[in-house]
Amino acid sequence: MLLTVLSYGMIIVFMYVIMRKKLSPFTALVIIPLIFTLLAMAFGVASPPPVDGVVPDVNIGNFIMDGVATTSTTGIMLLFAILYFSIMLDAGLFDPITKKMIYFAKGDPMKVLMATAVVAAAVSLNGDGTTTTLICCSAFIPIYKKLKMNMMNLGVLIILQNTIMNLLPWGGPTARAMAVLEVDADILSYLAPGMVISVLYVIFFVAYRMGKKERVRLGVTTFSEAELAEMTTITDPDLLKIRRPKNFIFNGILTIVLVGWLVLSSFVEQLGLPSWIEMPPLLLFLVGTCIALMVNYPKLKDQSKRIGANGGDAVQVVILVFSAGVFMGLFQGSGMANALATSFIDIIPKQLAGAWGLVIALISAPGTFFISNDGFYFGVLPVLAEAGRSYGFDNMSMALASLMGQAFHLLSPLVAFIYLLLRLTGLDMGQWQKESAKYALGIFIIFVVSLVAFGYMPIFIPQ
Repeated sequence: MLLTVLSYGMIIVFMYVIMRKKLSPFTALVIIPLIFTLLAMAFGVASPPPVDGVVPDVNIGNFIMDGVATTSTTGIMLLFAILYFSIMLDAGLFDPITKKMIYFAKGDPMKVLMATAVVAAAVSLNGDGTTTTLICCSAFIPIYKKLKMNMMNLGVLIILQNTIMNLLPWGGPTARAMAVLEVDADILSYLAPGMVISVLYVIFFVAYRMGKKERVRLGVTTFSEAELAEMTTITDPDLLKIRRPKNFIFNGILTIVLVGWLVLSSFVEQLGLPSWIEMPPLLLFLVGTCIALMVNYPKLKDQSKRIGANGGDAVQVVILVFSAGVFMGLFQGSGMANALATSFIDIIPKQLAGAWGLVIALISAPGTFFISNDGFYFGVLPVLAEAGRSYGFDNMSMALASLMGQAFHLLSPLVAFIYLLLRLTGLDMGQWQKESAKYALGIFIIFVVSLVAFGYMPIFIPQ
């Protein structure tokens, strides 16, 4: 009981200090769970989950190292991914794209926002949030800055479209639900209607609504050819010095090959491709960064300058990823995550047994926000599913229900790549979460209503 109270207390305090800007995300992710873990140990209620049937000792050092191990690969991959795309920005790879988008928009923020939503959905097809963030931010941030548009809109549109596409079987949560409840890949056909409607909702409602507001704030400016040329011409001597326009074709091919290989690595089994094609993203971005440096800045002095100039942004993101690992390690190692999961089940009235599918859908929202996907799908879902089967719900309907909360999952401070998004866009986490959540609620409703409307999840089974 006390461990459950501590788990809820930790979440409340953590969200309070983040939302009220009392602590930075970095310090909050480390200090808050550390304090509550120490309290759990002091009261003698810390209860690490068993590993292979053996309950490990209560050891904060082990908890932290186990947690950091889960995010270390992602952190190192982000380091080289940020360096790679920063080098491409320095070399001017995205300058022609920015120029064409500015000429296309011609001062109309509505066009830019609609294009943002379309591009974010298309790039998110690979299911990787890091790649989506880097590509979309690299292409659109210069445009938003030149047109003085609200950067919050960019951050919200990217995360909403990636949230929807994250339900593809290679995105992560769907694969976990399939494994736990032993359902086939045809789960995608059940998810597809809600995903399509949600993508259209983001493009034609969210982006359109944002566009109307930006039109009121900025107006639709008709730029002359001379003004457009001035906006898209680089005059800063420092920027001109590091641009490599002659390498545009090489850099473009290198980036397309890199991203294409990244996507293909997710489909090796499905497409029957040779196993050697499956390369970890860390290796791809590491090699890509080395090639980009050698080709664009062959002088060692120039390479050092580029790494030094861009390394700060990369480090800022990486330390947040590692601190998220500390949070997960302490939260799960102390037993607070399990206590929270168990409480979800204990507080549900038996009268709701007939609506168990909706119950799972509702629990999945806070469940996948406050607990990692692994913790929810491998820890909480099996217990919920066992109860659901006794109430007459089949595995497919429960697997689908468990994925509804993914509408909010990518807003969680435990998701590594959001720190990259926040860093690149310069947004405050609390403000971004609040702005994104109101539109994510629409996605959640679309997901649930579409499943019920198409008959994929029973709304009530008489008991």
